[in-house]
Amino acid sequence: MPAERTILIVSDGIGETAHQVTKAALGQFEPGTFRVVRLPKMMTKQQLADAVDEGCAEGCIFLYTLADPTMRAEMERLVADCGAAAVDILGPVIDTLAASAGTLPLGVAGTMRKIDRSYFERIGAMEFAVNHDDGRGAESLDEADIVLIGVSRTSKTPLSMYLASRGHKVANIPLVPGTDPPEELFKVESRRVFGLIIESDLLTEIRAKRMGELGTYTRRYAEPDAVGRELEWARTVMRRIGCVAIKTGGRAIEEIAQEILRYYNA
Repeated sequence: MPAERTILIVSDGIGETAHQVTKAALGQFEPGTFRVVRLPKMMTKQQLADAVDEGCAEGCIFLYTLADPTMRAEMERLVADCGAAAVDILGPVIDTLAASAGTLPLGVAGTMRKIDRSYFERIGAMEFAVNHDDGRGAESLDEADIVLIGVSRTSKTPLSMYLASRGHKVANIPLVPGTDPPEELFKVESRRVFGLIIESDLLTEIRAKRMGELGTYTRRYAEPDAVGRELEWARTVMRRIGCVAIKTGGRAIEEIAQEILRYYNA
């Protein structure tokens, strides 16, 4: 078996882009054919020269991602001078996009890895939605941007997660006949609460199908008369709060979310 070859990943960032490409390519070879070494944060021409000199002496293969066009040009020159096998992973793509758009690229390293404030807001919103799903975390309901209420199978959780992925802190509260909603719900300003409603016959059908999938039976859960009374009771709660009611039956989550946000941002 041939000796293991070394692949040097040279990057002005952390080299994650080149590493992912390399991993995909190495899947086509037997384990032990290559080993991968990262050389991150290569910010000067001297650093490149030192890396190429050492790598060429050892017969390494170079894969590089360099955002700065002058550094890219220098790397291209260095590997050509020593006759090393090398691949510029980002350069051709950047050049093609720049030519197509008729504009110059930024030439800034690590832009793919920069995490801005909105990223942290989305992560925080997702954690909030998980911790306030299905009535949990009622004691901090006032911290929610949006509160969704509705009976079972009205898309409360999918909507919560979708809105959270857009950076909104969302809580959802199930409305269960015979069980009073948490007192905190009635202290949230009504413009932030949205009631989810659905046609009785459609909800009956959805629930019956769900019980069939689970192989379970819950008395009255999918009986038309009981479902109708449950929905009417839920509307009573919504009227008490004074919140907007949103129809969910037969609609995509994205469409429902957009309607909620139109009211929320009004």
